[in-house]
Amino acid sequence: MQINNISPRSHRSPIIVICLLCSLFLVGCHNDTEWRYTGGAAWGTSFNISYRADRDLSDSVTAVMRRVELALSAFDSTSNVSRLNRHLTDTLSAMTYEVFREAQRVSALSGGAFDPTIAPLVNLWGFGYDESADSISPQMLADALARVGIADCHVDSLSRCVTRKHPLTEFDFSAIAKGYGVDCVADMLLRNDCTDFMVEIGGEMRLSGLNPRGELWRVQIDSPLSESSEHRSMRVLELSDCAIATSGNYRNWRRLEDGSIVAHLISPVTGNPAMSSTLSATIIAPRCVTADALATAAMLLAPDSVALILKSEPDTRAILAIAPNAKSSAKSSADSITIVELP
Repeated sequence: MQINNISPRSHRSPIIVICLLCSLFLVGCHNDTEWRYTGGAAWGTSFNISYRADRDLSDSVTAVMRRVELALSAFDSTSNVSRLNRHLTDTLSAMTYEVFREAQRVSALSGGAFDPTIAPLVNLWGFGYDESADSISPQMLADALARVGIADCHVDSLSRCVTRKHPLTEFDFSAIAKGYGVDCVADMLLRNDCTDFMVEIGGEMRLSGLNPRGELWRVQIDSPLSESSEHRSMRVLELSDCAIATSGNYRNWRRLEDGSIVAHLISPVTGNPAMSSTLSATIIAPRCVTADALATAAMLLAPDSVALILKSEPDTRAILAIAPNAKSSAKSSADSITIVELP
């Protein structure tokens, strides 16, 4: 199945891999249900869905993913977000409204570290869908920053009509959309009485019940020091009834004309590329939309700040991979990465 890209920033490579997918076909029927699988290309990445059910639900998966695409895809000119950004509408669809509200909540929780109106800054630094400038002046940076700030955007709860911070404010939900899509597919499976499943889209996952071997789901977190074509394990987790998402800042960068190197992680607060010692941030939470957004925010925050956020988020924890030269009292892995587990 092929679904168009949902995000212009498809460079965000998944760094969570599934350990037990190959075991699907080793397990037969049980109580008139059987393990089923659907997968393919979607939203500029891949998806893999395994579930135990008494019927094939692949058509329902396709329908759900298409609805999410029509709400949030920056590549589909007919999507709600695309129409918002072209000022063809000021009304959010039901799905876009849900994502907007969660994005605003996480943005406030993180002190603005997560912000889906950051597109002007991402484009300015050459990591977005528009051409970057040859050189960036303070005025250009100030002009871009003036358009950024989801906290200053407002939506009427009845009409779902949005008021923007600036006439040129744009919305790019790529750092939360895959997580939301994972939740939408998972919720559909639950409505159809599926209690054992794994939904994965671009590395973001939601897990329920047990795997085909009757065990907890085993999920590998890749080492951020591995090459882009490799999947060297940093940690293997046994999980169920939760979501997991990982963000990284170590494979996508560009060299400026002055020879300096900047990574794609841009601070919505300063407007500049963030010099973070965090190489990857994995968030485990009840829902993937939250895990996805918090993983992005955690890349810009110090571990102590992430720990404070988690205190207000029930059943949510983080695994941060810190650069080898970062100061920490936590233990180091074989790659000399400092692994910080919170809380």
